Amino acid sequence: MKSKKVYINLIYFFGALGGLLFGYDTGVISGALLFIKDDLGLTPFMEGLVVSGVLIGALVGAAFCGPFADRVGRKKAIIWLGVLFSIGAIGTGLAGNVEVLILFRIELGVAVGGASAIVPLYLSEMAPAAIRGRVASLNTLMNAIGILLAYLINYAFSSSGRWDWMLLLAVIPSLLLMIGMLFMPESPRWLLQNNREDEARKVLLLTRDADNIESEIRNIKELKPEGKVPLSELFSPLMRPILLIGVGVAVFQQIIGTNTIIYYTPTILADSGMGSSSAIAGTIGIGIVNVLFTIIGTLLIDKIGRRMLMLIGNIGMSIALGILGVSTLFFQAPSWLLLGCLCLFMVAYSASWGMVAWVVLAEIFPLKIRGTAVGFASTSLWLANIVVSLSFPVLLRSLGSSVLFLIYATIGIVAFLFVMKFVPETKGKTLEEIEEEITSKKSKVPKVS
Repeated sequence: MKSKKVYINLIYFFGALGGLLFGYDTGVISGALLFIKDDLGLTPFMEGLVVSGVLIGALVGAAFCGPFADRVGRKKAIIWLGVLFSIGAIGTGLAGNVEVLILFRIELGVAVGGASAIVPLYLSEMAPAAIRGRVASLNTLMNAIGILLAYLINYAFSSSGRWDWMLLLAVIPSLLLMIGMLFMPESPRWLLQNNREDEARKVLLLTRDADNIESEIRNIKELKPEGKVPLSELFSPLMRPILLIGVGVAVFQQIIGTNTIIYYTPTILADSGMGSSSAIAGTIGIGIVNVLFTIIGTLLIDKIGRRMLMLIGNIGMSIALGILGVSTLFFQAPSWLLLGCLCLFMVAYSASWGMVAWVVLAEIFPLKIRGTAVGFASTSLWLANIVVSLSFPVLLRSLGSSVLFLIYATIGIVAFLFVMKFVPETKGKTLEEIEEEITSKKSKVPKVS
């Protein structure tokens, strides 16, 4: 019995390890950028391109990895992501010029985008309904740990300025992901969808009580499509309201300004008068806050629900961004106030939107087209991420940080209203119950003409 529990924990660990790489590869550039700018002589545009190269690749990865996971399975797709993560880490770490660096940042982004879609999907399909939110949110916890690890590595190499080692060390967890997933089971829902019932039953027996297995298999089979589902099904009248919810959640998670905090915190602090090493050290505190409050959110998500966490998070994020905007608009805000507001933002974001958005995306779509739908929503998320990250350095110079933070705070209020009106609560329900409820329009979903 103990060995079974250990194996279950390993399934969840390796399933979520892609989230750590996602976090590391998006967070590490924040510190590395301070030294890359000097070594490679970056212009503001090239600076934005180095940061957003991962985002451009992620757009491609999110778009294609969802359908790929539907075709070959969640397990094989994650193994291939490990291969891509490894290639990207080596390529960026050994890049001798900015063109090669950008090229491999884009390649690395394909893996990041794929992980953003497939990792929460795999975890949600592996977990029982009672703990699915907690298990699926492990992806975001690992993401937060990856960001903190990136900040620590950045600080360790800040005195030497070795940005190449900051990027190269990501190869260690990427190889671990690739090897570890070879020994993990496939998603039982994918197995049932592909007429491999005996294998699915064995996987379900690992994580469920034996008494509940047959009823869950029956429920999954009842909703299993007959034959191949065409891509056009994604935009059918029945799917469009659900798709709008998913895309809305994905886009709002980004356009509130989340990744300007993750990517540009050292730059914001350095501009306030901190040295490069001190600015990078300041990000470690934010990284620790991110991990701690992601853990808190993980403990709360199956108790108070997805919607409530998102609504509370919106309030905290908008207050933090509002204070940042007002304080920098009317006076020269001290570094401690900036750092405090950045930490408040991360507290609210980490315990809510940073985690819940991925869980909701993995839950709300029907099985027959879940991989493709999650991929589409994730693509929307990365497209929004690209727009925010590419525009931030330019808008920062033209509008100033005060106006930008106030704009993001206003967007947070709009996101609050969107969740209140449209996003259904999925706490404690099986994926099949969620599908039946949403597609039968028992849930409150936006109407589309």
